[in-house]
Amino acid sequence: MLVRDAVLASLVLAVGLVPVPVLLLPAAHIGWVIALACWAASLVPACWRWPVATLLATAPVFAGPNFWAAAVLPVITFAAARRIAPARRLWLAVLATAVADFALTLAFDLSSAGGFGEVVAAYAVSAMLLLVLPAAVGAILGHRRPRVRLLQERNEYLERAQLLTAAKARVEERGHIAGEMHDMLGHRLSLISIHAGALELSAAKNAPELSSQAELLRTTASSALTELREILGVLRGAEESDLGPDDRIGTRPDVEELVAESRAAGIDVDLRWTGADLDSADPRTRRAVHRVVREGLTNVHKHASSARTGVEIGVESDRVHVRVVNGPAQAGGRLPGTRSGLVGLDERIALLGGSFHSGPTPEGGFLVAAAIPTRPAGTDRAEPSALPDQLPPEPLAAEALTWPRVLGAGCLGLLALLPVIIGLAVLVVALAIS
Repeated sequence: MLVRDAVLASLVLAVGLVPVPVLLLPAAHIGWVIALACWAASLVPACWRWPVATLLATAPVFAGPNFWAAAVLPVITFAAARRIAPARRLWLAVLATAVADFALTLAFDLSSAGGFGEVVAAYAVSAMLLLVLPAAVGAILGHRRPRVRLLQERNEYLERAQLLTAAKARVEERGHIAGEMHDMLGHRLSLISIHAGALELSAAKNAPELSSQAELLRTTASSALTELREILGVLRGAEESDLGPDDRIGTRPDVEELVAESRAAGIDVDLRWTGADLDSADPRTRRAVHRVVREGLTNVHKHASSARTGVEIGVESDRVHVRVVNGPAQAGGRLPGTRSGLVGLDERIALLGGSFHSGPTPEGGFLVAAAIPTRPAGTDRAEPSALPDQLPPEPLAAEALTWPRVLGAGCLGLLALLPVIIGLAVLVVALAIS
């Protein structure tokens, strides 16, 4: 602020002192020129703090003999008018300034060669250019700035409210989907588990050779019911820790159990584990390892049940590498798939900060591979009730080019050209006289 005021005051003083070395003025006139130039320069810092008093204090410069100092009055009037509110107070100040300007103009110019009519006409033109027009432009821009700021705040509020409304709608829809899944699938999976248990007991007595298959059916139905409850908890916005996950999930015994179940179902699968166990790893990492292995083995069951399969897990200090790769499948042994499970895995591992790859191998088989951080940052899902990180687009800036700004720029441009035009006219007249 101080630097700005000092620079502007220096410029105003320099403009006001232009006639001293250029024109041959009497000593009395030189004193008036210097005094009015200093007075105009002192009004620059005052217009920011006392705009009404500054506007009234421009009267001596307006009516004085220093035209160069008066040429900067539109800038001072414009700056002062932007800070006077309400509009009624501004125009009362402009009226009082106009009366003072007219009175001083009559005092200085009535004794000149021109008559009263010429003095009034010259005053009207000068007052319009130096006082009324700059004050009108300053009032328009001064009242526009708080309104633009208010509109920007309201626009930001409405856009944030829209984002919150959309987030709330998503939460409600997820809750609705969770309820539908619980009502339609939960009951049926429970019935399948109960009947599979009864079948296991009956097979143990009447058909022992089918007992293992009945047990596999029961445990699979029970696992599916548990996973359904976990998915419902995620849809309803529950934290992973609230779902009661098994402490063994994703550990070496858990993966060995998955491999053993697939081997019992007739899949030729081997497990190769290198590195430490995942007992101390983040639960989200262990859950992701479990799901990658399970999804890879499920795809083998569906599409390559006769192919030799390998499950490879390598545990490093900061990442866990998981690979499920199978050999070529026999012709006609593939079932159609939608790849929705692989897409879901890709999204989940990406949220953990890992990488995922799936696709055919050069030998004709299929590979599912993932690299998962042992200590992922943040959470593995976005909090549905939180405000999204995406910010609303920025509204139009208050400094956009509008017609009041164009009008003000035109006035300032005319003000800058006016001294040049008058100087050229004076020079032409002086040459003609000489």
